[in-house]
Amino acid sequence: TGEGNGCTFDRQGRLLMCEGADHRRVTIMDSSGSVTTIAERWEGKRFHKPNDVICRSDGTIYFSDPHLRLPPEQREYGFGGLFRISPDGEVHLASDGCEYPNGLALSPDESVLYVAISRLDEGCFGEEERGEVCNHRKVRAFDVAADGALSNNRVLCDMSSAEPGVPDGMKVDTLGRIFCTGSGGVWVIEPDGTCLGIIRGPEVPRNIAFGGPDFRTLYTTPGDSLYSLRVKTPGIGAY
Repeated sequence: TGEGNGCTFDRQGRLLMCEGADHRRVTIMDSSGSVTTIAERWEGKRFHKPNDVICRSDGTIYFSDPHLRLPPEQREYGFGGLFRISPDGEVHLASDGCEYPNGLALSPDESVLYVAISRLDEGCFGEEERGEVCNHRKVRAFDVAADGALSNNRVLCDMSSAEPGVPDGMKVDTLGRIFCTGSGGVWVIEPDGTCLGIIRGPEVPRNIAFGGPDFRTLYTTPGDSLYSLRVKTPGIGAY
């Protein structure tokens, strides 16, 4: 898969995937297994390492492209980007103000896009190793216009902590609450940014998904393990 990372389905059941490694692209795979590249450059510049992807009901695709995972000499632009692919296939820069953009999620009515911010720069790795509080872990929120353009970039929830784990995988339930992996476990966040609590387990998770027949099973993946937890409110499917 070329270092496949974030993936999701569109409303036609096709699999969207972010690929790092040498590919550095976003692809789409249909039911026959045929894979098509839908984005690998912005204004002639290659992406860094596309990380996570989400699809709106009208076919608009958003994906994150953090730059810190690529050696400086290989970066063709100097920021972590959040990109939008319009239904006609055109690639737009949605925001360059996201530091290290990671996991993505949409509110139930698709009016708000949430972005997990894992860190600010290379210095944050040192803070983690020393067990110091990293002040750059957060969830950002954007208002989404009818055409898919983003505005009103703001910090929704500060997830600063000295505990292991960074904001990464993120999903939303039908009440609009955000479930975001982060320091210590899965943070449950209200749409207004209030943290209701942290779901802790044997290991600190990296990614998360709702599943099961009723979408009331929460799955978490710390690395090479898989955990599940039943929740009261159904999650929103992977789109």
